[in-house]
Amino acid sequence: MSTVGYGFAEAYVLRGLHKKKLKMEQEEERAKLGRAESEIGIYILDSTVIGGRAGRFQEETGKYKNIVYLNCRPENNFFPDLSTASRADIIFFCSPNNPTGNAASQQQLKQLVEFAKANGSIIVYDSSYAAYISDDSPRSIYEIPGAREVAIEVSSFSKFAGFTGVRLGWTVVPDELLYANGFPVIKDYSRIVCTCFNGASNIAQAGGLACLSEEGYQAITTVVDYYKENAKIIVDTFRSLGLKVYGGKNAPYIWVHFPGLSSWDVFNEILEKTDIVTIPGKGFGPGGEEYIRVGAFAHRESILEASKRLKTLF
Repeated sequence: MSTVGYGFAEAYVLRGLHKKKLKMEQEEERAKLGRAESEIGIYILDSTVIGGRAGRFQEETGKYKNIVYLNCRPENNFFPDLSTASRADIIFFCSPNNPTGNAASQQQLKQLVEFAKANGSIIVYDSSYAAYISDDSPRSIYEIPGAREVAIEVSSFSKFAGFTGVRLGWTVVPDELLYANGFPVIKDYSRIVCTCFNGASNIAQAGGLACLSEEGYQAITTVVDYYKENAKIIVDTFRSLGLKVYGGKNAPYIWVHFPGLSSWDVFNEILEKTDIVTIPGKGFGPGGEEYIRVGAFAHRESILEASKRLKTLF
């Protein structure tokens, strides 16, 4: 899984990740982790698989035995059907989404918060692509009333400031977020972080501060707009070929549908005939079959050349 990017076209419920229940009960019981397209979630899934807690990989379904997959596809507006979803201790959710490029609406996130409250779950909300939002979609889970009682938000300089290799980000754990017995989650989080992590380097922090200066933020905004223009070119290219295209408006990713075709076959054909690298959708989970993901992170001349080559292929 680690070779295919940061997110999934699915929501996931992982069982057996820890023994400490949110209700702080003493008996040992398998817990569950829900996952809905989260950048940080891919690392959690990877470590779960490596640790052997995800169960056996089932070749016939392309799924892990102890993971329940909840599709997030165009038919449900890229949002899981929470009325049929299993309860989870932790729900990972990324918006705007990688790979689909979709940004959850106010109403969808309200449903998510209500679901978490009703089930005693904690949402880990990945807002790494918030800078790309072009409409009134929420940029933070905390725009939703009551979210501070059920959600942790994580974000990063990676996507809007090009810090992918530098790895500088932040996490918000509200004081209002409590376990069922009233113990603050922030105390557990702080203990873990202070034990396992000595903090970002001075160089990385200095770079982050420069990005947030008036001049730095203006420069970053210009770059984000540039990538959004790239995304529009890519979207227009695939639509001109008669294909269904999603994303590209609120995220730097375009999710292209090739009905009835294997995503790996489409990937291979594009690579072999045009020398363009895309990402096969199946790599993001079974729900990504028939799709490829295309990114807008490139120089304009490369985007225009790719557009030209794609138009000669299809």
